[in-house]
Amino acid sequence: MDPIADLLTRIRNAHLRLKDRVDVPLSKLKLEIVRVLKEEGFIANFKSLFANGHKRGTIRVFLKYTTTREPVIRGLKRVSRPGLRVYRSYKEIPKARCGYSVSIVSTPQGILTDRAAREKKVGGEVLCQVW
Repeated sequence: MDPIADLLTRIRNAHLRLKDRVDVPLSKLKLEIVRVLKEEGFIANFKSLFANGHKRGTIRVFLKYTTTREPVIRGLKRVSRPGLRVYRSYKEIPKARCGYSVSIVSTPQGILTDRAAREKKVGGEVLCQVW
């Protein structure tokens, strides 16, 4: 199972049902992806929760909608997957949707947006695109 694809699918399905929030299993990678989504304005907020007596936690993602109750996130696409990893140098990181989308990249300096990776001149694995 692909945990990043699971995160993106849960967010996509919650938006289709116009939910205010969605819970996903906690991992450091997913937490960093959600942090980038918050910084870029695609979600309203997030919170990491730990249940009493359980080792595993959850991330509660609060979704963001426009004033007409349309989702801010128009689309989510998993680029690199376990069966086919996609690595790019900072010069080759894709710019999609005329600058309205964000590619999330796993770099040696952490999880960054495509714009931040180009500024820092680091490449890495292109995890997903959000528009």
